[in-house]
Amino acid sequence: MIVSSPSGAGKTTLTARLLQRIPGLAFSVSHTTRQPRATEPEGREYHFVSRQSFVEQVERGGLPQRAEVPCNLDGES
Repeated sequence: MIVSSPSGAGKTTLTARLLQRIPGLAFSVSHTTRQPRATEPEGREYHFVSRQSFVEQVERGGLPQRAEVPCNLDGES
């Protein structure tokens, strides 16, 4: 299952409720090259990495699902 929507639309709230209600459902922590917001601790929703680290992971065969978002790279392992 993929939950996708614009910022501030409630993805975190929806995901938390789904994880509570559906046994065996897991949350995938994304990798991003953007800077964290004040309320985003490392490793909860994102691993905040440098652009160089992101590219190196891709070159090693990691992050098979990835996209270039305006000025940043995002990916799933």
